[in-house]
Amino acid sequence: MAQDLLTAFALVLIIEGLLPGIAPAAWMKVMRDAAKLGTHGVRIAGVVSMLSGALLLYILT
Repeated sequence: MAQDLLTAFALVLIIEGLLPGIAPAAWMKVMRDAAKLGTHGVRIAGVVSMLSGALLLYILT
């Protein structure tokens, strides 16, 4: 199980690094736009992202 968690974490790091590695200007624009949402907007986006990931994981398993 620990191996699976480390594998998942490694994949998250790879995916998170794709946009800033490939298109740093676009990534900076996305971060600026996200900062304009404020804490409530960022929280909502985070919850939607987590629920989407959980649903996708449920569908795939």
